[in-house]
Amino acid sequence: MHQKRSYGRVLLVSTLVGNLEVALAVVVVLLYVRTQPPPDEPPDYASVTGALFSAWPLVAVIACLLSLVLVLPAVALSDLVGRPLGGRAAWFLAPLMVAALLAPPVFGIAAYNDAQTRPTLVFWVSATASLSLGALIALPRREGLTGRVALWGTAVVAGTGLLGALGLAVGLLPAYEPPAIGPRTMVGSWVDETGGTLVFSPDGRVTASGVGGRHHTDPAGQAPSCSGSGTWSYESGRDVWTQKVRVDVPGCTWPAWSVGGTARRPRIQQEVGDPGSGRLYRLRKASGGS
Repeated sequence: MHQKRSYGRVLLVSTLVGNLEVALAVVVVLLYVRTQPPPDEPPDYASVTGALFSAWPLVAVIACLLSLVLVLPAVALSDLVGRPLGGRAAWFLAPLMVAALLAPPVFGIAAYNDAQTRPTLVFWVSATASLSLGALIALPRREGLTGRVALWGTAVVAGTGLLGALGLAVGLLPAYEPPAIGPRTMVGSWVDETGGTLVFSPDGRVTASGVGGRHHTDPAGQAPSCSGSGTWSYESGRDVWTQKVRVDVPGCTWPAWSVGGTARRPRIQQEVGDPGSGRLYRLRKASGGS
């Protein structure tokens, strides 16, 4: 005889799986961020960490409510419908029940808000997969299931973070590197967020117009803009991290510009504010500027 199903345990396991899925998503996002160019304004990691921890009770409540409203009924319906077909029927019935229960609110809200069909379908499939995982993991009628899910789920989250960090360290994951641009890429117009421009000519001349060497969120008077004509040169350096662009315009005291962005969207940039602030003032290559 099968052990009688504990729907309280189903709710607990499904809620736990939901929390572990969110934790895994956070780890994956953090690893993904390491493969992208840094933002103009460095994030306050202490505040971000604090916000994540303070928001976690809300995540737990949402996971519990979704489990109560969708996963628990899906498991119960799977047991009911699958009873004539045998116990194993619940394994393929549970995802179908989750999809069926999720469809009315998702497509109803989408229709009310005139949402596009494709994003709605993607959300429905993704939500079905996420909730079905909780239902399938909660299906076994074994003692100690909750502890095993907590242990193995935590191991998966921690292992993903560890393997991702090792992958970044040894180069298996494409950690961000600035593009190698060269003098030919420099020729053309480069613009900042406020309309300031540097125009580089092939003969080594450069024209500046309203280039300020300041972060675009700073007040206009904090760092005066600079205009004029002068010369420029490109230094390849030891690697892509040490390449520099030197711009010499009379009256404009700029340090050498470093390189950022991507090969498709290159940037030249300077750190602004206090030393080590990580705040960047950037110029991007104008579209078609060559």
